[in-house]
Amino acid sequence: MNPYRQFVGEIEAALRAMQAAGELPQALDFSAITAEPPRDPAHGDIATNAAMVLAKAARKKPRDIADALLPRLKANPDVVEGTVAGPGFINLRLRDSFWRERLRDCLEAGVAYGDSRMGAGQRVNVEYVSANPTGPLHVAHARGAVVGDALANLLLKAGYDVTKEYYINDAGAQVDILGRSTYLRYKEALGEEIGAIPEGLYPGEYLKEVGAAIAGRDGARWIDKPETDWLPKMRGFAIDTLMTDIRNDLAALGVRIDVYSSERALVQSGAVDRAFDELTRQGLIYQGRLEPPKGQKPDDWEDREQTLFRATKFGDEVDRPLKKSDGGWTYFANDIAYHHDKFRRGFADMIDVWGADHGGYVKRMKAAVSAITGGQGRLDVKLCQLVRVMRNGELVRMSKRAGTFVTLRDLLDEVGPDVVRFTMLTRKNDAPFDFDLVRATEQSRENPVWYVQYGHARTRSVMRQAGAAGIATGGLEKVPLDRLVDEGELGLVRLIAQWPRQVEAAAAAHEPHRIAFYLYDLAAAFHAHWNRGRDEPSLRFVVEGDTELTRARLALVQAVGFVIGSGLKVFGVTPVEEMR
Repeated sequence: MNPYRQFVGEIEAALRAMQAAGELPQALDFSAITAEPPRDPAHGDIATNAAMVLAKAARKKPRDIADALLPRLKANPDVVEGTVAGPGFINLRLRDSFWRERLRDCLEAGVAYGDSRMGAGQRVNVEYVSANPTGPLHVAHARGAVVGDALANLLLKAGYDVTKEYYINDAGAQVDILGRSTYLRYKEALGEEIGAIPEGLYPGEYLKEVGAAIAGRDGARWIDKPETDWLPKMRGFAIDTLMTDIRNDLAALGVRIDVYSSERALVQSGAVDRAFDELTRQGLIYQGRLEPPKGQKPDDWEDREQTLFRATKFGDEVDRPLKKSDGGWTYFANDIAYHHDKFRRGFADMIDVWGADHGGYVKRMKAAVSAITGGQGRLDVKLCQLVRVMRNGELVRMSKRAGTFVTLRDLLDEVGPDVVRFTMLTRKNDAPFDFDLVRATEQSRENPVWYVQYGHARTRSVMRQAGAAGIATGGLEKVPLDRLVDEGELGLVRLIAQWPRQVEAAAAAHEPHRIAFYLYDLAAAFHAHWNRGRDEPSLRFVVEGDTELTRARLALVQAVGFVIGSGLKVFGVTPVEEMR
């Protein structure tokens, strides 16, 4: 149960009663009303903006609405105090017993605590990674993979029907370059001196393995053959090989993709033609000439008559070309068809996780989705800023095998998947990120991964200590909780009760990093209370000679462990039982 959402319902009921009594006008919009913890806990347990957001439509002063609303809210037996603050915010303080019952909710649900029906089974497609199959995944891909996977898991916990998808960019110039680069390595594997890798081809040594595999399979069959013969074979073999490597790297990171969609297959199926026909039917395609852009010319601008999509009608700065000078489709046309295909598969809600270098592409893609779906489709794009890999403040050198970058596999071999996943989520996705290999593995409060994991391990340690003392650790969801009266204990109880709200708020905002911040705060509060027990024996979790109090405190400890475990599950991170 999300107690804050429950109180939104209580507030709305009180407002409807005010409407029935003629104290407020009818037809007010309650959708912006919130109930959340005040920034300063001294102000109470729940703060609401109801009076503030209704004042304009009600043609009343916020303070007047708040003064009339407060007595109705104080009639709730769980409310022990209520005040109106500032221009009209209402702060409520609830009985301790109300929060203790939320602790019982957690104990009864276990790691499923925080599961929500907010999504109501609504279908959502989350597409992430989608790296060109031209080389190994690198650390920037790792960030996109972690953000996308955690976001998908978060939406699943919030009750959405989620499909995780990877779009294979296996059409276009970049895979032709891959085929030519592979052919060069193929000749090298057969003993031919190839010299320096020509400008424009992929230089990474990973293609030596691909070329050698083809040489081992086909021998000299493709030597001296025209490019039209060998290019499709080299390209197809290289794509299949590198996609196998990509799938293996993602599996090592703990990422399981539900659907792999091929751009080449999409084009061959006629999907681009269908999308083009639909836009034409809507009168959104025309032949025209774009104005020369001010400043730097975009890559897709050509001073010629061309086939254009009316992107400006949907919020883009300029209309966009859909055909190249040779008559072929632009990448943008293929991407429109791909999102049209998602919509046709039943996904009105789509989330794409892209690299920061695609920032200029967002408006046109949102415009296209709005157009091709008749306004029924919704696209949210999460941009992931670049990642620098550091060691003690020094930039880590590039991977020789990759040629130009540190690979995901390098990172996994160094610190492991759990550290990569959690660490990548300790910053908002659109903020630059320095991944320090030393900081990510050190055992200190400055390392959120270790600090949160240590919190979980400490809960398990307390439970083992209690068991060794002969105290039963089962059935804690049924123990009396009224002896949890210390402010440190009640602070933990209130923080645990925030978990369902955190899940729903992070899911609604598509921001999984909020979960990392919350888990750190919960771990910090738990460690702080544990440390108080070192100095004051009466506050320890296991109290000699007082089984009832010990069992109540073990219930609190168990709940902390459940919530940390629940959050780590969203992140795809395995909670540890003990720290070594």
